Amino acid sequence: MSDKPKLSTESYKGVRDFYPEDMAVQNYIFDIWKKVVESFKYQEYSASLLEPVELYRAKSGEELVNEQMFTFTDRGGREIALRPEMTPTFARMVAAQRKSLKFPLRWFSIPNLFRYEKPQRGRKREHWQLNCDLVGIAGVEAEIEIISLAHAIMKAFGSKDDDFQICLNDRVLLNEKFSNPDLIKLLDRKDKMSESEFSQKWLEVSGKGFDDNIAPNEMISELLTKLKERGLHNVVFVPTITRGFDYYTGMVFEVFDTHPDNRRSLFGGGRYDNLLEIFGVEALPTIGFGMGDITIRDFLETHKLPLCTS
Repeated sequence: MSDKPKLSTESYKGVRDFYPEDMAVQNYIFDIWKKVVESFKYQEYSASLLEPVELYRAKSGEELVNEQMFTFTDRGGREIALRPEMTPTFARMVAAQRKSLKFPLRWFSIPNLFRYEKPQRGRKREHWQLNCDLVGIAGVEAEIEIISLAHAIMKAFGSKDDDFQICLNDRVLLNEKFSNPDLIKLLDRKDKMSESEFSQKWLEVSGKGFDDNIAPNEMISELLTKLKERGLHNVVFVPTITRGFDYYTGMVFEVFDTHPDNRRSLFGGGRYDNLLEIFGVEALPTIGFGMGDITIRDFLETHKLPLCTS
């Protein structure tokens, strides 16, 4: 036997090995995703997991850039990131070919993403995520389509409407109510803080107590009505939903598990009409969402739903 130190068989902290039984579950999740989004006429795309850091500095948000990204300097002196999210890459690709693309554009991808976070239930340092984006429709019919798609995916996994709730808000409404951007960032972190800590910090920033007595605006009211007409009855207005990324410009939503053992946000998205402007091209109305594989697997296990094709 060699005297050299033995290498550990443990994987890097926060990532997963996929043995055959794990791959069967992963492939089942991917197959459901693809089946539903393709039925909505979305086309698949992909890209490298390496991107320049400045792509995320431009719009993603301070927490993601300063605290969560895996970065390194390559041999050419360029600052590179393992992609922490897919939306900026999607926007870059659309901006690069926008003159030859046919709109409205319906694209999806299932990239692996990397974030330097504290591993815990529902959160790892690497995960796979379904990204669906619709480009070129400015009216509320885009919101109706993207919410309907998210709802259809959840139903395809065998869930009932009372297993999950789709919570809507509007960043325009938030910006009107809370003109200080620091308040919106604080609101985004509300669920990660105790009630007393949040109240104290809110008082420090705003000079008054927190008030979530906000009525839905006309767009949200119309959206709720039309979704209910389509049979989506588990969609509600929640004025504290913000979504953390800086690029959101309109409707935002999150899908929540209602089970008491897993009461948490599963995934979300929203409208981001101005993201293409960072590439010096004309803005295009865009809306989309990202759904991670880890939270969906937790949801399936919690509700005792199938983890593979029977």
